[in-house]
Order: sequence, then structure tokens, then C-alpha cells
Amino acid sequence: MFIGRKQELQFLEDKYNSKDGQLVVLYGRRRVGKTETLREFCKGKQHVFYSCREVSDKLQLHSFSEKLLKENIPAASYINEFSDWETALKSIPDLPYGEKKRLLVIDEFPYMCKGNESIPSILQNVWDELLKDRNVMLVLCGSAMSFIEKELLAEKNPLYGRANGIYKMKSMGFYDAMQFFPNYNYRDKIITYAILGGIPHYLRQFDPEISLKNNIKKNILTKGCTLYSEVEFLLKQELRETPLYNSIIEAVALGNTRLNDISMKSLVEDTSKTSVYLKNLIELEIVEREFSVDDGTKERANTNRGLYRLTDNFFRFWYAFVFTNYSDLESGDVDGVFEYAIKPNLHEFASLAFEDVCREYVRELQKANQLPFRYKRMGRWWGKTTVRRKNSTEVQETEIDLLAVSQRSDKYLVGECKFKGKPFSLSEYLDTAAKLSPQKEKAEFYYYLFSESGFDDKLNAVAADNDMVRLIGIEKIVEYQAQYSQSESNNK
Repeated sequence: MFIGRKQELQFLEDKYNSKDGQLVVLYGRRRVGKTETLREFCKGKQHVFYSCREVSDKLQLHSFSEKLLKENIPAASYINEFSDWETALKSIPDLPYGEKKRLLVIDEFPYMCKGNESIPSILQNVWDELLKDRNVMLVLCGSAMSFIEKELLAEKNPLYGRANGIYKMKSMGFYDAMQFFPNYNYRDKIITYAILGGIPHYLRQFDPEISLKNNIKKNILTKGCTLYSEVEFLLKQELRETPLYNSIIEAVALGNTRLNDISMKSLVEDTSKTSVYLKNLIELEIVEREFSVDDGTKERANTNRGLYRLTDNFFRFWYAFVFTNYSDLESGDVDGVFEYAIKPNLHEFASLAFEDVCREYVRELQKANQLPFRYKRMGRWWGKTTVRRKNSTEVQETEIDLLAVSQRSDKYLVGECKFKGKPFSLSEYLDTAAKLSPQKEKAEFYYYLFSESGFDDKLNAVAADNDMVRLIGIEKIVEYQAQYSQSESNNK
């Protein structure tokens, strides 16, 4: 069963229903679900779906010819193979689909270009001379993001300005990802997302009919299973010097977020060298450089600013628990690693992903116009601000899990996320309320408090008398989309 990707499918459908020729580029990191999305889009439509392989140009053309000629185009009556790529591409309008669009998907297009560097130029000429004015939709798909962005779509390259649809696919959000596990409880859904993230290939490795614990042991920790060796396989495909990258990724996974700390932990003495490796990991969407929500252009341009974190939840889990216990797992001590390394730390590990889920929840509220104001920017905040100390306050470095700011910076939504085994307390709310005190004279402040384990009685009493304080339990977060969809249907 295909899950999610409504926005991507709608984008493709809109292009399919558009007049004239449509040249679409759809790309994204490996395992993100591009091919499955395109196959879902093609269902019920006459189409040609060609998957490129890493083979010689001659063999690639032979395979492409076979695919097209099987569609009974006129050329099939007198040739067995096209003589060149230009002739092959010019035959696309001959697909016998009546009045319907001639739909051709070329998956892993960079492999085709690797075998023949002139392919983009050939395609440009054929597109300009013939295809752009015909009832054709050509989809070029690929995982080599750097090639697509820097070679295929960049200025001065042949296809620059030709594509009338460019879509970069990202990993699924929490709400789509958790459709894979409809029977898990709220807590386990959050933890599963913290482990696997929103990569469909990873989500499909877990069996929704068995417990989270058994899924971890059977489908991550057991030597020979897909996820056990997935990270090493992916890195070796994309990068050289994998031992060095392993050290850097492990450092970030274990909570080292600043450039100097990452260099020290990974034993790379030159921070400029570490910065280059991190840049490569950012291009692969394994790592991201995160900035405080109020950082401007100047701060973002400073190489010493920003915090590094793993964007891929599964990489973070693998380096935190598999990589660090590799010898034990290689010897088959799955139960020992789970009981002594993973189980005591899994709840805390999931707290970072819980913050991501809460931010996604707030984005959904904005889309549904259910927030007290419309924010211009939203994210994490860190810096010096007021911190409570017993009966007084002082200025110290601190963080805010979620900060949303209006266009005029006259309204603030401050979010605090607690993923722990006890209720969110009044004292913790007061700690949160003390932050950003100087801004309170010139702005309205709303507090959204998110909790896995509910709220204590004192905090419930405060929220009951104060519309500026909203208490949001895990059930409301996880079930939001289902609740909102039901409410929408009831109002129709």
C-alpha cells in the first residue's frame, strides 16, 4: 500500500494536466521514495518508465530503445534499435496514446549522463525544436543531488531554464510516516519516528504487527538485516574516506553540535577540514547547519555560527547505538546491546525528535489557521536571555525549543517540549515564561506547552484561567490530522 506524498502527487498531476510540453525534474536523496512516488503517479496512465543503470552509453541506448519500441511506435516496424539518442528522443511524440499526454519517466537520469556527457545538450535541442510544443510530459528523476543542482539545472548548462517543474523531495513528516504503524501507541509512534525518521525505505523494514522493541532487535541490531548495514552501504556509495566521515557523523550523533567540538571529538585537528567534510554531508542531506530562529543573513554567513545536527533520524540512531556497539552486535549479542545500551537511553534519545514533531504540529495549525496569529518564522532559539534562579533571575545562555515570531515581531509563540515520564510542572512553565522577558513590554506572548505525560494540577489551573497558555498532550499532537479531518468533514 502506498502511503503519503499527497503534495508530490498533486504537483505531478497538475503538470500532467497542463497544456503543451512539460519537462519536470524530480530529485532528492537516496531512499526518500522518488521511484515509488513516480510509479504511483503513473498508475492508470499510459506511460513509459525507464530506469537507467550504470552501464556503457551503447548498452544504455540499447535498453532505452527496447523500452520505447515495445510501445509499437511507427519506428518499431523497421528498426530494432535507435541509431543515436537524438533519434530516440525525437520518437517520444510517436507514442500511440491517442489524445492523452505522452508520459515518459527517466529514473536515475544522472546515470545516463554519466555514460554520455552530451545527453543534456541533445535533450535541450530536441526539447526546443520538438517536444516543448507537443503533448508530452518528460520526467527526469535522480538521486545525485549535486549533479542535478550544479550541472543539470545551473546557469550556463544546457537544460537551464527549460524545466517548467522542479521538485526536490524531502523525507516524510511525522504524520505521513506514522501511517506505517497505525496500531502503535502514541509514545511508540514518537519513538519509532525518532529511530527511522521519514524515509519510506526504512519505515518499510519495520513490521507494524510486532512490538517496537522486537522491531529494533530484529530489523536493526541483527547482523544481515537491511538496516544493520544500510548506513555503511550508503556512505560507501556516496563518499570516499568513510572512516573519517564515520568519526565526524558519530561526533554529531553523540551531541557535539559546534564546529570546534566536532573537530575535537572526531580527532580532526584542522576545523577548516572538518568544515569541508560537514559541507559534503550537508549536500547529501545527512547533516544540516541549524541557526537560531532570529539569526540574520550576517550570522548565517559566518562559518563559526550555527549548530550542526543530523537531519536523518536513522543515522543518528545508528551512530548512537549500532556503531558504538558494533563488536558486540557482530558477535550476535543483540539482547545485551538492547537491554544495556539502548533501553535505558531510548526515551531521552527520542526527546529531540519530539521537538521536531511539535514544530510540525505548529506548522499544521498554521496551515489550518488555528494559531492566535500567523508567524513569519519558526524554529529553535538559543542565546543569552533571562533565566530563573530560585527567587531571582539572571542572564545566561539558554535555549527555547520552539519560537514562532510574527511579521512585525509583535507576537511570539514560545513552545516548550517535554518528552519524559512525569507531568509538565508549573515550575517548568515559570522557567519558560521567564525567558525573553525584555521583549514582553512590546509584544504579546503565547505559551504552547507540549508534554508526553500530561501536566500537573497547578499548571492545569493556570492554563484554565489564562488563554495565553495552551497545554497540548501527546494524544492531541499525534491524533491532530485525524481530528482536524473529522472536524472539516463535519463542517461541510
